[in-house]
Formats: sequence, C-alpha cells, structure tokens
Amino acid sequence: MNPKLYLVTYGCQMNEYDSTKMADVLAKSHGYERTSVPEEADVLLLNTCSVREKAQEKVFSELGRWREWKQARPGRVIGVGGCVASQEGEQIASRAPHVDLVFGPQTLHRLPELLEQNKRTARPAVDISFPEIEKFDRLPEPRAEGPTAFVSIMEGCSKYCTFCIVPYTRGAEVSRPLDDVLVEIAQLAEQGVREITLLGQNVNAYRGRMGDTADICDLALLISYVARIPGIERIRFTTSHPAEFTDALIDAFAEEPKLASYLHLPVQSGSNRILAMMKRGYTREQFLAKIDRVKRARPGLSLSTDFIVGFPSESEEDFAQTMDLIDRCEFDAAFSFVYSPRPGTPAANLRDTVGAQVKSDRLQLLQARIREFDDAYKQSLVGTVQTVLVERPSRRGGGQMTGKTSSNRSVNFDAPLSAVGQFVEVLVTEMTTNSLRGRVISGDGVFVSGGVPSPGADAPPSPARGRGDASGLSSSIVGVGVGVGGGGRGRGGQPGADGVRLYSPLPLAGEGAPQGRVREPGQQNEPQGEAH
Repeated sequence: MNPKLYLVTYGCQMNEYDSTKMADVLAKSHGYERTSVPEEADVLLLNTCSVREKAQEKVFSELGRWREWKQARPGRVIGVGGCVASQEGEQIASRAPHVDLVFGPQTLHRLPELLEQNKRTARPAVDISFPEIEKFDRLPEPRAEGPTAFVSIMEGCSKYCTFCIVPYTRGAEVSRPLDDVLVEIAQLAEQGVREITLLGQNVNAYRGRMGDTADICDLALLISYVARIPGIERIRFTTSHPAEFTDALIDAFAEEPKLASYLHLPVQSGSNRILAMMKRGYTREQFLAKIDRVKRARPGLSLSTDFIVGFPSESEEDFAQTMDLIDRCEFDAAFSFVYSPRPGTPAANLRDTVGAQVKSDRLQLLQARIREFDDAYKQSLVGTVQTVLVERPSRRGGGQMTGKTSSNRSVNFDAPLSAVGQFVEVLVTEMTTNSLRGRVISGDGVFVSGGVPSPGADAPPSPARGRGDASGLSSSIVGVGVGVGGGGRGRGGQPGADGVRLYSPLPLAGEGAPQGRVREPGQQNEPQGEAH
C-alpha cells in the first residue's frame, strides 16, 4: 500500500498551485497518495499564508491539533511550508518541536531530500532559501485535474509595498522562460485542460526569456502565444499590479477573444495620500484612466479588486475617496480586509490611529457597496446567453453541473457528466446570492469556443449576447502549434532529448514583432496613462 499524504492549504491561488506541486513531487519520489483523512496519513503538510491577519497564530493552532496525531504514531512526519515557514524558519521547529520539515515556497521541490535528511538525522530539516528558477526545472511533469489549470509563470514581488510581507517571504520577481511556460501549458492541453490561469504574485511583471535570444516576453505577448496552443480556449491571469498594467495588456483585451472578460486589479485605496503611504506607485487618477481604457477595450468586463480598510491615519475623507472610486469603477467583486500590521514591514512601524470599531464600520459599508454592484452585474446576465466551461458536478446535486462564464460567474444547469470539459451555450434564467442558474441551449455535440460556435455547428440564435462575451472581437494573431512528446522541456525552439519542440511562426523580436510587447532586458515598464 502506498504511503498517504494529508495536505492543508491556506491562502491564495499561488499556494493552491504550490500544494499541487508538493503532492506531485512526493508522489514521484516516494509514491505518496493524497488522503482527506488526516488520521491515516504518514506525512502531514501545512502550506501557509502570511498575508491574512494572525497568520502565525493560525499556523501554530493547527500544529497544536496535529501534535496529537504525531503522539498517536511517532513515525508520522509533519511539515510546514509556504510564506509563514519562510518568515519564521527554524523558530517553527523551536516553538513546535513535533515539526519535522520547514520549507519555503521556493524549496518545495526539495521535499524528497528534506524527508530523507529528517529520517537520517532525526532532527528538523529546514530549507527556506531562495533558489531562483531551480524549483520549476525540478518539478515533475504537470498533471491535469479537470478542464481548468493554474500555471505559475513567475515568482516573487519586487514592489515592496509598505504593508506587504510577500517580497520578504517569496523573494524578488523571477520569471520563467517563455518556452518552459508554453511546454507546460501544451502538456496540460493534451490532458484535456481547456482553461489556463497564468499565476504570479505580480503576474503582469512577467518578463520571460525568449529561447536563446536576448529578447524578453511580457504578459501581453505571452497571452497571444498561449491562445494559439491547440485545445486552450480560455485564458485568465492573476494577480496584477496597477503600476504595470500596460497599454499592451489593455490591447490584449481588445484583440484576443480567448482572454477572459474578467480582470482582478488590486487598488487597495482610493486616496492618493494613502496610496503614497502604501508605496503603490500610482495615483487614483492613473488607476481610473486604466480602468476607463480597459472597459472601452472590453465592454461588459467584470472587474474585481482588493481593498485595505483602516490603513494607519486613514481619515473620513480618505475613506470617502475609496467609496467614490468604487462607484466610478463599479467593482462587482472585491477582497477587502481591515488593516493589521505584518511584522517586518515598514507599515508596522506606523502608529495605528484608526479605531477597531471605525475600521469595522468602514469595511461593512465598503462590502455592502460592492454587493450592490455584484447583484447588478449578475442581474444584467439574466436573459443572456453565456459561453460556459463545464467544470464538474454541482454541489447542489440533482444531476446538475456547474461551470464558469468568461466573466468568472458560476452557473448551475442540467447537463450530463460527459459534458465536463466542454464549452456550452447557457441561457441564464436566474440569479442567486452567489451564483447563476440556467439551461443549456446549444444542440447535442455542439462545441462552442470563445463565444462562437465551431464551423458547422448548428447553434440556436441567442436571445441576447451577455455582458463580458468576446464573440464580437477579432484577432489579428496567426496560429502557433506546440508539439509535445515524452517528458522534460525543450528550449530555444530546439528539440529536447525527449522530442519536445516549440514551433513559432511569429517573429519573436525585431521587424514584425508585436509593438510594446518585447522589451530588452532591464528596460523599465513605466506606469501607463494620464490623470483625468
């Protein structure tokens, strides 16, 4: 019987991606199989997040519960990974002696070696170093788990916002080479993945090396290449920084129909004074200009953001400017939190003059306003036809399936299990608190791609084309195929030892290259846009 792995994940989609890779690494090296029952596990891993409030306390509380399982079977291995592990290091093992492994986000690929080190020495094995791209070179081949997948294209953040711990726990920005990203996505596509989410702490800072040239690929150009990989029909990216939300990326929303009609762009505050204190690198006017342009580029775009409420010295006027920004942008979703200091960040040294009750009241007002825009957006979809990727059976049961629209809205509808992985046209009939309901109106066997039926498909006429649909867009980009065989990665357009080869009919640089998307190494990407 194979050994069992129990894995708990806190935090963002990057952590979800990392947890999947942890399981893949241990499956390949030691044959571990994941289990949802902690009592039967041989290894228990906690992948942590330091962004949320009281992150350390939450980790040690969980580890306290795990101590009992360790006592019940002393041979069990307990490991802590992620950002809290990177931040606390050996202090975790000192405070919780039953912990055997401590590793950071950049060293999860070393888990097999850490396990063996712990077994050999009977002492906690700790590795929270920051090797740059080694992690991706040593990970197993990607394994699809359904029709959607995350692909990490860069790690770390170099913005050093005053409130944020991420640069200290995940390191500086490091981008994966373009070829490596494309090969991973092609391998996932061959396993049935239809939708890709490109991940990074600051994903639009992506600057991937292009083969053996000196040219650099940015996110906008990467999206155009991913869109040409056979089988990939929808592309998302997260999380972006407004200071690097470029004109080229806005153009991608206008030109690339496979790019989803959803944008998550964290603003944090609507006050210029607070933005400067946060060291965000843009003004509210610049942010509003970008939002105006991207909404013109993609009408019906669903827009979400992040807010920190009650940052030190935030006044009523500062908060009023944030509420005004919400009204002007019409955010229909947001991750919003009351400010709490993170040890080791510059903002932790600021005097917190905003009372707890004031913070709570402001947060409730902000969230209520966001809910109003959320309800309005969902209501605008009722009566429209949306292109939905069928992902899995609905938690509602009753033979229903669930999937997401291009604008990232969950829809429940009747469909057979065999529909998983297919794009279908769904007439939205009803909105609920957290999702939509609808019915499939495309005929049996009709495959719908990017909002447009495939040639020859007999799709019925739409009562109304919904918000966020990209079917009216045209792409000026010709196709690119990625051929994959065996394992490993081919670089620079040359076949690897396993037969991997990239085929790129587009020019990668120089004459004919997409303007504004290829930059020389070291070239700065200044914030775009003029103040209104």
